[in-house]
Amino acid sequence: MGFTTLDYGIVLLTMLGSIALGFYFARFQKSTKDYFLGSRDMPWLAISLSVVATETSTLTFIGVPALAFGGNMTFLQLTIGYLIARILVSFFFLPAYYRGEMFTAYTFIKNRFGRRTQTATASVFLITRLLADGVRLFATAIPLAIITGFSYPMSIAIICAVTVLYTYLGGLKAVIWLDAIQLIIYLIGAVLAMFIIIDLMPGGLSQLLAISGEAGKLQMFDFSFNFTATYTIFSGIIGGTFLSLASHGTDQLIVQRLLACKSVRDSQKALITSGVVVMVQFFFFLAIGVLLYAFYTHFPEKLAISKNDEVFPLFIINELPSGLSGLVIAAIFAAAMSTLSSSLNSLASSTIMDFVKPYLTPAWTESKELLYSRFTTLGWAVLLIGIAILASQWGSVLESGLKIASFTYGALLGTFLLGMFSKRIGQVEVIVAMFFGLLVMFYVNASGVPWPWFVAIGTTTTVVCGSGLFGVMRLKRKRD
Repeated sequence: MGFTTLDYGIVLLTMLGSIALGFYFARFQKSTKDYFLGSRDMPWLAISLSVVATETSTLTFIGVPALAFGGNMTFLQLTIGYLIARILVSFFFLPAYYRGEMFTAYTFIKNRFGRRTQTATASVFLITRLLADGVRLFATAIPLAIITGFSYPMSIAIICAVTVLYTYLGGLKAVIWLDAIQLIIYLIGAVLAMFIIIDLMPGGLSQLLAISGEAGKLQMFDFSFNFTATYTIFSGIIGGTFLSLASHGTDQLIVQRLLACKSVRDSQKALITSGVVVMVQFFFFLAIGVLLYAFYTHFPEKLAISKNDEVFPLFIINELPSGLSGLVIAAIFAAAMSTLSSSLNSLASSTIMDFVKPYLTPAWTESKELLYSRFTTLGWAVLLIGIAILASQWGSVLESGLKIASFTYGALLGTFLLGMFSKRIGQVEVIVAMFFGLLVMFYVNASGVPWPWFVAIGTTTTVVCGSGLFGVMRLKRKRD
């Protein structure tokens, strides 16, 4: 059916509305506490929705249907581990983060080990977020490039420019409230798209399920002991738990939101609720991918894609009626902007609080500190655009983003676990252990181990190495 003037209008209105809200929230930004923690008075339900929007975003909207389109629904097994991990983070990590006023998760590491360890962990975070969110930004450029004919670099720059405006102005409050609104927009858009798929298919839902069932697309669980398979019940529960422990317990992208709650109790409610919402959401988007497979099996002449990631945007643009197509594309942009804004704000907060202030100890006024924080946000936006352009060569957007994060998460999680549960291990041992954990991951990646196991392997390596080094140094001190 193509993209019409009405569709373009809806997309433009969504983007302008986001910028307008940024201007609105700019009135409340007086200090870095306002800018990075939303004055620590945000309602827990809004933060819960923000967490969901931040961690899933465009990778979910585009990547998850593409995954089911090319495979089946076994990716859903990871969400079991995701929920388990959120419960563990709520009761073991969050209480520690609410002791004192922390701006970043790495302040805890400084208090436990020292400034050098804080710098090391924050550096790993910055590099991970830059690469992983560069992939997410590229994912959003796919539909914009398809509907406008713009190049990927141009599409990436447009999306980033809009997001930077409201993040630069409104800080975390603007990010969280827009995340919640954008989550609702893209879920409504996806629901409407699913109904259209069913309506356009001769025979309706029963025919779609029949075609998908014959192709094995409806499989959700794999109980095999095949550890070379990417998605099994074991990699889902074990790998998913370790992955979410790291992402929601040590990654400033998520921790920053949880620190914006009024109390640790509210923070726990926000995190656990987000786990339930994510399970439902992943099931829904995998189902869309399965239905798209059946639809294009029945109408093969309509399928014109160079990669599976293009299948849902193709359906939206070519098959949805005027107005609805614009709404769903606006939903994709909303999903992207929610994650990108969250990333920019968390990257800026870690840069200022974990690097600039501890080492330069500047005597800034609150207004100057706020201004420099905003400039830092702009700097990270430029870097993210560069990585997003490179990401077009990295394969599946969903698996690329998750694989990058999983590569470094194990060393981070291992460091945090050593800090929380071992009172005697020192700074030297933990830094060596963290970098040894990262080195091991290069070998693990090259060996072809499926990415859901990355965090579990990296965490175990870091904890064992740190504990072993402590034992050796303790024995050496006794001999001396």
